[in-house]
Amino acid sequence: MSQRISDEAVAGEPRSEHSSRRYGNVLPHNHKVEAPPKKTLFEDIKQSVKEVFFSDNPAKEFKDKTIGRKFVLGLESVFPILNWAKGYNFKSFRGDFISGLTIASLCIPQDIAYAKLANLDPQYGLYTSFVAPLVYAFMGSSRDIAIGPVAVVSLLLGTMLSNEIADIHSHDYLRLAFTATFFAGITQIGLGVLRLGFLIDFLSHAAIVGFMAGAAVTIALQQLKGLLGIVNFTKKTDIVSVMRSVWGTVHHGWNWETIVIGVSFLTYLLVTKYIAKKRKKLFWVAAIAPMISVILSTLFVYITRADKKGVAIVKHIKKGVNPASASEIFFSGKYLGAGARIGLIAGLIALTEAVAIGRTFAAMKDYPLDGNKEMVALGTMNIVGSLTSCYVATGSFSRTAVNYMAGCKTAVSNIVMSIVVLLTLLVITPLFKYTPNAVLAAIIITAVIGLIDIEAVILLWKIDKFDFVACLGAFFGVIFKSVEIGLLIAVIISFAKILLQVTRPRTIVLGKLQGTSVYRNIHQYPKASQIPGMLIIRVDSAIYFSNSNYIKERILRWVTDEDVQRTGSEMPRIQYLIIEMSPVTDIDTSGIHALVELFKSLQKRDIQLLLANPGPIVMEKLSASNLTHLIGEHKIFLSVADAVATFGA
Repeated sequence: MSQRISDEAVAGEPRSEHSSRRYGNVLPHNHKVEAPPKKTLFEDIKQSVKEVFFSDNPAKEFKDKTIGRKFVLGLESVFPILNWAKGYNFKSFRGDFISGLTIASLCIPQDIAYAKLANLDPQYGLYTSFVAPLVYAFMGSSRDIAIGPVAVVSLLLGTMLSNEIADIHSHDYLRLAFTATFFAGITQIGLGVLRLGFLIDFLSHAAIVGFMAGAAVTIALQQLKGLLGIVNFTKKTDIVSVMRSVWGTVHHGWNWETIVIGVSFLTYLLVTKYIAKKRKKLFWVAAIAPMISVILSTLFVYITRADKKGVAIVKHIKKGVNPASASEIFFSGKYLGAGARIGLIAGLIALTEAVAIGRTFAAMKDYPLDGNKEMVALGTMNIVGSLTSCYVATGSFSRTAVNYMAGCKTAVSNIVMSIVVLLTLLVITPLFKYTPNAVLAAIIITAVIGLIDIEAVILLWKIDKFDFVACLGAFFGVIFKSVEIGLLIAVIISFAKILLQVTRPRTIVLGKLQGTSVYRNIHQYPKASQIPGMLIIRVDSAIYFSNSNYIKERILRWVTDEDVQRTGSEMPRIQYLIIEMSPVTDIDTSGIHALVELFKSLQKRDIQLLLANPGPIVMEKLSASNLTHLIGEHKIFLSVADAVATFGA
């Protein structure tokens, strides 16, 4: 808001054009910093709501369309299959068919194993891989994600459910599992309908990496029960209790026949996984390895009758299609609150995993993925699942990777997988009777190893030490206490980082790069020179009630420190403080108050305050508060270069 001032400018006013041109070879300041047009309260709220909830403008496709066309678009929005099915052909079906068969061979043994993690009978894992993928295929927008039970969510459910009902074989335990699944679906569909998907982004990547790695270690350690043939095993999940339970039975509780079976097939599974990792075209070797392991181990136990020598087997898997379970859900009573709480946590974790997987593979194939539609699809499938004897399902990374490598084209691969699982439930389940638990343990260990991302942890250490600490906090919380505590630590650390960044933003001293009018951080660019009589500081954050006092005090400390450093040097004392406000996206009343206090403190030190490049929102609030008049409209500039050119020595 400054204007060019005449040569008769007094001290503290802008320099003449001649003196301005002497510094930095830039034109003198001759443009006003304009405040944007004023908006009404309604317009302001409307804009904010639009940016938060409707930034993708979902209604744009319906604009200027007939009622009939809007109805069709509405159906396609809810059921994306109606849109992409128009161009579906035999070539696409061939890819989906092969992919569906491949992931079915992987998911069937995994489902049986994961159900045990949730302390449920094996058929419930198969039920989940029959119903959930069918619902998702019609409503989901990802072409690659493979739906079903996953290890982390299964363990989380098993741990939290058993904390509420110790008797895992009781009917109430099963009912609570269905109740938690129902509320997981309600949570997910609620986030999607209310367009609150941004909430899951509050779990930082570092915390998720640590949580997943900790859960993987916990799951793998718990499989030592099946791998070693231990009968009496702790129900706790922390590493101390598990290892005490393992080594406490080494002389009398281990079964060598079970160990031979488990270790042999674990080695086979790990070798096939290594081969698939080294040679991408051989992905199918690892994909079918779990099914081959189940078939061979089952035949071996059946022929040798190793089950009579202490080898634990699956025994019985109920045959047939999912029975209805709507009447089993707790809609009242003492377990309603527990079911809602467990469902909320499980639903958020399942949602986080599914969205992360969906986004990853969508980026690889370069197609859009609507996060809110994904939440609605995942929520609907879990609600339907809770009514049909399923527990919480989500996207599986291992199966999705296999689905992608097998050449899937659309969600039809999920339909193919679902049909194969249905045939398994109708025909094949009795054949799994002699499947040894040791093989299921080996399958789970092989699957969860992929959740431990060492490279990501190393990268966290290199990039951000705070993220590394967050990762370790979540990791150790899971393995030394419980999955819930690890998750809680992950959430707390994620929020702590946000609060730290908001309450303690960076303030940086700027200097001028020689031969340019560019001003940069003097620590990043040591050759950048400071302007005699001036201190230039950039505030790298919005100024809110949470950080305004800190920013004011930090700037005053910069002024004090710089004055001390310049005392006795050739640099004159500070007469002008320039605040570069480009990164300041917003300011509230506390921020305005802090600037007023800063202005008064600087006046007492005989230092003038100059502002450079305030954004439209900030400028609007500065004008509304009359701070522009207090500071002086001629002391608010378009750039630091303008301020220096106008008030430079």
